[in-house]
Amino acid sequence: MTGYSRAQGSDDRRRWVWEARSVNGRNLEIRCRVPQGFERLENPARTAVGGRVKRGNVSLTLTIASERQSKPLSINRTLLAELGALVEEVRRTTGAAAPSADGLLRVRGVIEEEEDSAESEEALAKLDKALQSTLDEALKSLVAARAAEGKALTGVIEGHVAEIESLCVRAAERAQTQMGTVRQRFQGQLAELLERVPALSEERFAQEVALLVGKADVREELDRLTAHIAQARSLLADARADNPVGRKFDFLCQEFNREANTLCSKSADIELTRIGIDLKGAVERMREQVQNVE
Repeated sequence: MTGYSRAQGSDDRRRWVWEARSVNGRNLEIRCRVPQGFERLENPARTAVGGRVKRGNVSLTLTIASERQSKPLSINRTLLAELGALVEEVRRTTGAAAPSADGLLRVRGVIEEEEDSAESEEALAKLDKALQSTLDEALKSLVAARAAEGKALTGVIEGHVAEIESLCVRAAERAQTQMGTVRQRFQGQLAELLERVPALSEERFAQEVALLVGKADVREELDRLTAHIAQARSLLADARADNPVGRKFDFLCQEFNREANTLCSKSADIELTRIGIDLKGAVERMREQVQNVE
């Protein structure tokens, strides 16, 4: 979801530049910086972003420069008079030397640039339309940059899905070979249950047997992992069709991780446990890339 774009425009009085930046983010957050006097553009700009982007942190910056080389200067006589009175009061009470004229003129706000005459509503509407048109160009370029990154990420995520699928196949094969170990352990625990004094009730005995069997069976986790892999490939197909899938994929990664954790906890074989740990690592690597998906 990273990207950068820049678009510029101008009229007979000024030049402007819109810059749009996007970085990864779980939700959509929009920051908009415009020059003083153009705050009216913030809400339309946010709406424009929300119509094109669904996820990420997006920053918009508008810079406007006048085509005139310089503006006439004027003195803020009211402020200068107030400063003069304050200086005189300080001089009388403290005996400090009075500041020079150039010192007073350097005070912020004393010398001002004369503003251009106010523009008509029609002129302002025309300007706003031109600014929004330039913003639209910048957002189109930003979306194109994000889409290009998304296409590259699709291949990367496909690789992670293939790795997860390969690990699931290995886990299924290893789960079959571990049944001998599980059977021996089950027989020993079953003999221990039968030798207890006093003997367990039939109901309690059935519960203990069911618990032992359930702990050793990872077929349910493997079936769910297989279903998640199919769903991941379906989401990748949607991503190629330019549909937003980031949040769905993020949730799917959580489900992948949940099943991998359960697989490790149920494992009665060191090799199956190692496969489960590798599976968790592959899921985490995929999750990191999914954060970059729209």
